[in-house]
Formats: sequence, structure tokens, C-alpha cells
Amino acid sequence: MEDQVARRAQVLRNHLLHLAAPIPPAPTTLSPNHCVGYSPPDLNEPFSFNPTDMRGLLDSHHLADRDWLFGLMTQSRLFNPLQRGAKVFVSPDYNQSMEQQREATMRRIEYLQDKGVYQGWLTGTGPEAELRRFAFYEVIGIYDHSLAVKLGVHFFLWGGAIQFFGTKRHHDKWLTDTENYVIKGCFAMSELGHGSNVRGIETVTTYDSNTGEFVINTPCESAQKYWIGGAAKHATHTIVFSQLNINGKNQGVHAFIAQIRDADGSVCPNIRIADCGHKIGLNGVDNGRIWFDNVRIPRENLLNSVADVSPDGKYLSAIENADQRFAAFLAPLTSGRVNIALAAIYSSKISLAIAIRYSLTRRAFSVTPNGPEVLLLDYPSHQRRLLPLLAKTYAMSFAGNDLKKIYVKRTPEFNKIVHVISSAYKATFTWHNMRTLQECREACGGQGLKTENRVGHMKSEYDVQSTFEGDNNVLMQQVSKALLAEYIAAKTRNKPFKGMGLEHMNNPCPVISSQLTSSTLRCSKFQNDALCLRERDLLNRFAAEISQYQAQGESKEYAFILSYQLAEDLGRAFTERAILQTFIEAEATVPAGSLKDILSLLRSMYALICLEEDAAFLRYGYLSTDHAAAVRKEVTKLCSEVRPHALAVVSSFGIPGAFLSPIAFNWIDANAWSSVLH
Repeated sequence: MEDQVARRAQVLRNHLLHLAAPIPPAPTTLSPNHCVGYSPPDLNEPFSFNPTDMRGLLDSHHLADRDWLFGLMTQSRLFNPLQRGAKVFVSPDYNQSMEQQREATMRRIEYLQDKGVYQGWLTGTGPEAELRRFAFYEVIGIYDHSLAVKLGVHFFLWGGAIQFFGTKRHHDKWLTDTENYVIKGCFAMSELGHGSNVRGIETVTTYDSNTGEFVINTPCESAQKYWIGGAAKHATHTIVFSQLNINGKNQGVHAFIAQIRDADGSVCPNIRIADCGHKIGLNGVDNGRIWFDNVRIPRENLLNSVADVSPDGKYLSAIENADQRFAAFLAPLTSGRVNIALAAIYSSKISLAIAIRYSLTRRAFSVTPNGPEVLLLDYPSHQRRLLPLLAKTYAMSFAGNDLKKIYVKRTPEFNKIVHVISSAYKATFTWHNMRTLQECREACGGQGLKTENRVGHMKSEYDVQSTFEGDNNVLMQQVSKALLAEYIAAKTRNKPFKGMGLEHMNNPCPVISSQLTSSTLRCSKFQNDALCLRERDLLNRFAAEISQYQAQGESKEYAFILSYQLAEDLGRAFTERAILQTFIEAEATVPAGSLKDILSLLRSMYALICLEEDAAFLRYGYLSTDHAAAVRKEVTKLCSEVRPHALAVVSSFGIPGAFLSPIAFNWIDANAWSSVLH
């Protein structure tokens, strides 16, 4: 015991003596490291083509109007200008409370109203007016998704319902006041118990022939209207979707106009409204819940383009088939899906512009002793993470432009095509956007977590796109159902396929060469053939599987449910083939030169990444394992060829620097101590 005490005492004595010893001087051979500096990528990344020309292809229309609106927002303090280093950025303050964000959104809406931004959004007619509205709406979405959604509910859902479901009496009474924001509209379709299944909603409306009024009721808690944008705080009127019961017979879902607040903002009698509360994103939108307790509205408030009720209570409709009537009532959602698809493209553009610009100035690790650190985008792995997503975003931009052209020139005969394509693109573009946002967030490292750098926060802002105005999985099933109907119709009539882009089914089945060289893989004919081969085979397999289940005694509806995997594969195949065709068509409009060369690289990357990512190509034998290896190698090669043009490609998006983020520019200056003091 005494030996242990002595030994511990000696150890302690030696330790204290060591602390008291003088500290030796630092070795003179050490030299301080050089501080990391910022070098603008524009100085080191020459452009081989004119980004202005490329932007003309991507934005397609109303470029001057877009730039005017960008300028309008940067000039007002309502859009929260924030200086970081030498640059000023505009972005909502997401640190504000939910109530503050809602009020800020409403003030911005009023500012844009005063500046005439919404002129003609509902009262204008023709493709030109609609395309101008699309252009402005896309720019607004680049600034803030809440602002865009709040406007979308008012103009495209409430206003669109009046346009599409209403007749002249409704247009005359409501459209001008809606465009001028004299009234504030919302759209009460979704319920606590029913979202995608609109046909199953439980709100009930009856007709009182003694007074000439409809009576709207929420019969149970699951029938409360839920997630109604604008209802919690600002909306004065709503479109109510409800079952219409006439003389004891349910005539199905119909749409009515009901006032929910008076001019002073007080909730109207017999109406109860509650707040949906704080959300993971979109807190600038006041989502609410609505209950109707014997709410009486004039007979004229039935939107009657599809069906009407006479003063004495007779149900009148030129469309006798209930299914066809129901389909007609879903028309406004097409407009919403188009806007959501387009917004997803621009969100992807923002995140890629930020992440790629950052990767062109941020360095990490050296590959040689004492050598310079390497730019992130010079790592092949970083190129593989971002550049295929960039190619997909370009492809979807051209597809989005094509969708707009189809939409603004729509006729009743093309309603089905618009519905199918908008459903396919809405699902595909929003899924792509969420994947892109996540990859860009990770590619920005810790800086991607800062709200001011946009990318990380945009994930929560845009997550809702996957489920609102149609759950993506449900929409893609609708696409496959529509394709199956076309298939059955063509086979039954024994006539060629016509429409839905299925004309390629009339041609001989494409054959994939046993040897896939680099030039073959980059050939647009091979790429189109590969995607058409997949689509036609999956459509044949899908039809055969449905038929097999029916032969076993299953109903057509249940057979479709059982074939969900082929339905998902087919929906993807249809969409990716359609997107590629719009890319090929856009590329064909460009004369030979550097711009066309870059488009060719991006088109090839898009097509080959579709081949690489979908297991169906190997599962069903469209490609061999050797083919798949060749495709993978070619994508990597394409990444290295696109890399020198990366800055020019994202600069072509035409998004002003103020709408990006500090890490897209001089992130050292933006984080300097002087910025803290400022």
C-alpha cells in the first residue's frame, strides 16, 4: 500500500515539474497556410454558346415580361432584400411566425395587384393572354412557393372553376372582381375523409324549391373541408364541391359558390372555420377547415355549365352519363397540374444553379502532395451527382413548354390528352424536383442547411407537390388506365393507334443492336427506339396481365389494382418517351453550331440516364448486361464533356442572381465578420 502511494506521488511530482518547464520555441520550418480565396467561376469558365439564346429556348415566351417582374420584386422592400457581402438577395423571411408569413404573402399579393401584374389573368382571352399569365406565375414561384400557391388557389382554382363550370351569369358577376381582388376566393374540394377520391366526398347539398335556394351541410366530421388554401384567414368566398341530392336522388358531385366571410372579414352565419395549423412548409398560405351548417345559397350559385336545377327543382343535364359528368367537373384541376409541373421545373433550376455555381468555387482535398485543392465539380463523382439531374431538368423544360402549347390551344376533343399528359408530367416533374433538391442540398454540404441558401428549405416548401391536386401515384395509375383504354379501343376496332403519342405502336417493333458503340448510344434514333420499345412492350404486357386476371374471374377494377407494378412501369415509360420526343423536337429547331452541340450532349445524357435508372430494361431483356455496362460508361463520359459548359448551362436559366443565394456567389465575403457587424 505504501509503495503504491509513493509511486503515485512520484508520478504527480514529475507531471508538475513538466508543466513548470519552459515551452520550447516553435520550429522555424513551419509556414502559415494560404487562406482559401474566392475566384468567380465566370473568369475561368468560358462560354462556348450564348446563354441568352439558350434561355430563349428554355423560357420560350415573354422573356421581357419576366424580366420586368423580376425587377419589380427586387425594387420593393416587401420582398425582403438582404445584403450578403457585396450582393443583395431577395427571399421571404422564413424565421417569421406563421401569422407574419401569411400577412407578408398577402401584402405582396396586393403590391403586385397595384402594379397590374394580374391584368387579364381571368378576363383575357386567347393563347397570348394565357402564356403571359404562365410567364408571370413562373417568375412569382421562383421568388416564393407560398406566394405562388396562394395566387394559384385564387386565380386557377376558384377563378378557373367559375370559368370552366360557370356560364355567362357567373362570368359577368365574378370574374372581374376576382381579377381585381375585390373578393378573395378559395376552393373547397378536399375533405378530412376524402382527398384523391373526389367522388366519395360527403358534403351534401339539397334544393329547397319553396325558397329557390340550395342548402349545404357537413353531415359528419369526416366531411369537413380540409387543407383549403386561403380559408383560415383571408378568403371571402369558396367553391364548394358537394354531393347534390335532388328529390332523394344523389346526382353526384357538383360545384357551388358560397360566401364564407363578409367584407369586414367576419365569418358568415352557419359557417365554422378552423386553422389547419403550422406545416413543414408553405406557412405563407393560410390553410383552413370548413364546416357548413344548413348554409343557404341562391339557386344561381350552382355552377351550371354541366348541369342545372330548374326553379321548381328538376335536375337538368345534357350529359346523361354520370361518369362523364363527373369527369367534366374535374376540368379545373388540369390547370392546377400544369402549373405545379412548371413550378417543379423552376425549383429544380434554382437548386441546380446554386449547387453547380457553388461546386465551381468550392474546393476540397488535393490529389498531389502540397498540390492545390480540387474544385468539387472536377470530381467525376460530383459530376455524376448533379449533371444527369441537369440534363433531366433541360428535358423537362422542353416538355413543359410543349404542355403549355397544348394547354393554351386545347379544345374539348383534346381534353383527355391534356389530362393524361398533365398528370404524367405533374407526377414525374415533382418527383424529379424532390430528388434534385435533396441531391443539391447534400452537394452544398453544411451550407445547404442554411435557410438563406434556399436549397435545403425548398425541400419542405415543395414536398407538398407530390400529393396536392392529385397524389402522384394515383395520377400515374390514371395515365396507365388511359393508355390501356387506347390499346383496347385500337385492338377492338382493328385500326391504327392515333393520339397519346402511341403512333409508334403502328410501326415495326424496334430492334436493339447487339453492339452499342458510343456513336450508337448518342444517336437520337437509337434513344427513341429504346424508349418506344420499352413502352410498347409494357403496354402489351399490361393489357395481357389485366386480361389474364379477368379470365380468372376478377373484375376489371380489381385486375387493375393487382397489376399495379406494370401500371407504374408503363406510366414511367410513357412519360420518359414523351419527354424525349419534345427534347428531340426542340433540338431540331436549332441550327448547327455550339448551341446545338450542347443540346445534343444533354439530350443524350437524359436518354441514357433513363436507360440506366429503370430496371425494366434489364428485367424484360430490352438491354443485355453488356448493354447496361456500355450505357453506364457513356453517361460518365458525357458528364466529363458537359462539365466545361456547366456554368453556361445553368446561366441559361435566366434566373437573376438576387433570386439565387449567397453560396452561388462569393460565399466567403457573404460569411465574413464584416457581414455580422453589418
